[in-house]
Amino acid sequence: DADYSEIHEFDVSSLEPMVAYPHLPQNTRPLSEVDEFGVDQVYIGSCTNGWITDMRAAAQILEGRKVAKGVRLIVIPSTTEVYRQCLTEGIAETILDAGGIFSTPTCGPCIGAHMGVLGDGMRSVSTSNRNFVGRQGSTQAEIYLVNPSIAAATAVLGRIGSPDEI
Repeated sequence: DADYSEIHEFDVSSLEPMVAYPHLPQNTRPLSEVDEFGVDQVYIGSCTNGWITDMRAAAQILEGRKVAKGVRLIVIPSTTEVYRQCLTEGIAETILDAGGIFSTPTCGPCIGAHMGVLGDGMRSVSTSNRNFVGRQGSTQAEIYLVNPSIAAATAVLGRIGSPDEI
């Protein structure tokens, strides 16, 4: 247990999730103000949002559901430890049953190196921490940043949306 000089408590229950539009993480809009358009890919994971709590949140939404037609879902845990936890807890199976791809830890799509590299005109919803031009492949692709729950709901809906919609 740590000792703190001060403790500040904040009520964040009224805050709305944000979506970062291309091509800067600070180019945000509230989820309720997001334009309605289809997405080609959903990427859940990376070193920033690939922790076991993120995997559990995504799996809870994907459980018993299917990825929308035409959407590629790629899920990559942040570490080998998280990967093993996903196998043990049945999270990997839930993702695969939903129609997603479940991989070992890698930078892959986050840096546009392999697995889910975006082509011209493609739209990706990602839980990674950057959406700069060309980050996940083509300089003509669009990357939207969201949290893992919104990403999982987006994979099911085929457009950016809230878990409350499914």
